[in-house]
Amino acid sequence: MIHADDGTHRFFVAEQLGYVWVYLANGSRIDRPFLNLTRAVLTSPWNGDERGFLCLALHPRFTTVRKAYVYYSVSVKKEERIRISEFTLSAHDENQLDHSSERTILEVVEPASNHNGGQLLFGHDGYLYIFIGDGGRAGDPFGKFGNSQNKSTHLGKALRIDVDNNDDGAPYSIPSDNPFLGEKDAKPEIYAYGVRNMWRCSIDRGDTATGRGRGRMFCGDVGQNKYEEVDLIVKGGNYGWRAKEGFSCYDRKLCQNSSLDDVLPIFAYPHKLGKSVTGGYIYRGCQMPNLNGLYIFGDFMSGRLMSLKENVTTGEWQYNEICMGADQTCRFPKLINSYYKYIISFAEDEAGELYFLATGAPSATARAGVIYKIIDPSRRAPPGKCSIKPTHVNVKGKLIHFHPKEEFVINKKPTTTPVPTTTTRRTTTTTKKSPRKPIIIIKPPMPTRKTKTQLPPPPPTTATRKPTLQTTRKTTTKATSPTASTIKATIKTAAATIKPTTLPTTVQLAMETTPATTTPTGYRTTVMTAVSSKIAQTPIIITSPTRRHGRPLQYSLSTTSQPLTSLQVRPSPSTPSSKQTQVALGSTRYPERPASWATPRPPHWNLKPTTTSYKPQRTPVNTTMSKAQGGEKLWLRQKLGTTGEGNQVYKRPRGRGRGHVYVRGRGGRKLRAGSVRLVSTGGLSDRGRVEIFIRGEWGTVCDDLFTSKAGTVVCRQLGFTTALAVMKRAALGEADSSVRIMLDDVECEGGERSLLECKRSKVGKHNCSHGEDVGVICG
Repeated sequence: MIHADDGTHRFFVAEQLGYVWVYLANGSRIDRPFLNLTRAVLTSPWNGDERGFLCLALHPRFTTVRKAYVYYSVSVKKEERIRISEFTLSAHDENQLDHSSERTILEVVEPASNHNGGQLLFGHDGYLYIFIGDGGRAGDPFGKFGNSQNKSTHLGKALRIDVDNNDDGAPYSIPSDNPFLGEKDAKPEIYAYGVRNMWRCSIDRGDTATGRGRGRMFCGDVGQNKYEEVDLIVKGGNYGWRAKEGFSCYDRKLCQNSSLDDVLPIFAYPHKLGKSVTGGYIYRGCQMPNLNGLYIFGDFMSGRLMSLKENVTTGEWQYNEICMGADQTCRFPKLINSYYKYIISFAEDEAGELYFLATGAPSATARAGVIYKIIDPSRRAPPGKCSIKPTHVNVKGKLIHFHPKEEFVINKKPTTTPVPTTTTRRTTTTTKKSPRKPIIIIKPPMPTRKTKTQLPPPPPTTATRKPTLQTTRKTTTKATSPTASTIKATIKTAAATIKPTTLPTTVQLAMETTPATTTPTGYRTTVMTAVSSKIAQTPIIITSPTRRHGRPLQYSLSTTSQPLTSLQVRPSPSTPSSKQTQVALGSTRYPERPASWATPRPPHWNLKPTTTSYKPQRTPVNTTMSKAQGGEKLWLRQKLGTTGEGNQVYKRPRGRGRGHVYVRGRGGRKLRAGSVRLVSTGGLSDRGRVEIFIRGEWGTVCDDLFTSKAGTVVCRQLGFTTALAVMKRAALGEADSSVRIMLDDVECEGGERSLLECKRSKVGKHNCSHGEDVGVICG
């Protein structure tokens, strides 16, 4: 995400598939993309594929020069390359680039599909900086010293070129003060070298009062096996890779022979905190004085938000982790963070306010992207001080306006009578704002939340350690301490609406657009139907998911859409104890927020990766494929983070065999409204796509807000005790287009006899597709 810096306060959001969208200052999105390179961009649905559209940079004098520069992966005669291209703004529309004006500035051959770098930015000197990875694989194995230490290649370097006055000649020229301009066999474009895979760099605006720090360039450099680092980029600097990783030696022979003037990082952290750094920004905005001067960044794999504060006297940088709400979020970030775990990028708007982009699934085609705006409510600027007045933008086409759907309520009495609850524990309320009448949602406490490890919120001493989230989606929010910092989600960064499960967070989501279409499944199915059941509706006590009868559980109790055959992440040594895990998983659901845009969704994306994994003991269940895919296998690739570095591909077998219909009932009694059945691709009676009988026909249930409580209601109707897992994103099968979607926004307390008794949208009213059909595994 970047801004135009032209007074309009527009910002541009790019997707890995090759789309770039324009948002106005009021949150409206222009319906036509600023740029669409989806046909040219090389990427895939594999989890963790680093190829794709990686960056966009506008010329610093964009209003007059009217040029933009893009960084993306491309395949040329089956050879993977990095391409840097120049586009000119359309003469007829200031919110669209002229797609026919593409001019290739630079191409670099990539020996592997990872470590593509991916950063373009203009320095305050007016030159274009390009950050390219070391070429991929593990340990930079290319040549005697690796690509990063080899100045005769562009790989593993920070490049600097001059793209001004290039209309009638070469696409770029070399700045006269580039450090290796006269060195034999060295590429003249090199500005710094010895980098591994710098992911996200930024330029410091400088202190608003003194200007101190202006022009400094910060980068996060992804590490190999042990350390992640944050660097300050200087001209001619050697950042040590592959001799060094962080402050330590990686290749001992090179490390012993390396020069003593290697540029050390300003900060490095071990892999127990995270395995893939995402560089951020120095905050120089107006709205949050407590954050001024902090370098705020994150980690892609662990989901941690972190900050560095410079000691002006010593030049050292002090580390502080940013906790959303209470300190427990820093102890178990994978479990109870209320924002998406995979932090892709950071951004700032024209006013200097800070954002970060995250996704629920590390795949280019996963429609789970959200942009969060960081807000610190503990100390805000005086009202009116930070007001902005965007200049007018001429829009050709349509505007997709943002309409908030929900209001966050703090210490505010509900406007309608709440649903009665039998518990004396504190409940939380959220008032929905939608076309239908307002409804108060009350989330009762989970039984497993009673624990002695609950800590009171700390006093408001450090603003950077207490952010929380505000949400405008259909989530149940929990009132937080007014001293907590806030993250406000402002935009969906992918292709169709994904709705959240119930969880006590406070994240304000600001935009969602265009639901995507899905192809009907070609599977023959097996059906199990529950006609009637008199199972006692006793409450289900959710126990610790770590053990069951002395063995690991087969499935997580938390909501997940991960296919049963996908790779599982083993618990790390830092995984909390059984009791702590019970508290975290029982009390918070990972948010599944609507994401928007034109990207197709793969059937395998996982919205809530958990810290513990449960290996299925049954035959793996096949995910659904469309007819258009024919006999193609579903290809999955596990995100390798910063280790492994291979390009392994994992295949899943396609289900075979003809399905049969099994009806469970008493003497063939007539189906009553609310009867459910599980449609299974493998003939299994305890799992499958949830279908419900309403108005004389069977229809599916959309996975919006569908949690394990709703799954328990379904399983009880079928004669089982509880729901072992709720599988989302049609992971247990996608219905044919002839089957209607009957229910959406289903929220159950757990004691209902039918889904029709749960809170839900009106029958047949939904905003999802069969790609979001929910499945249940009963036990």
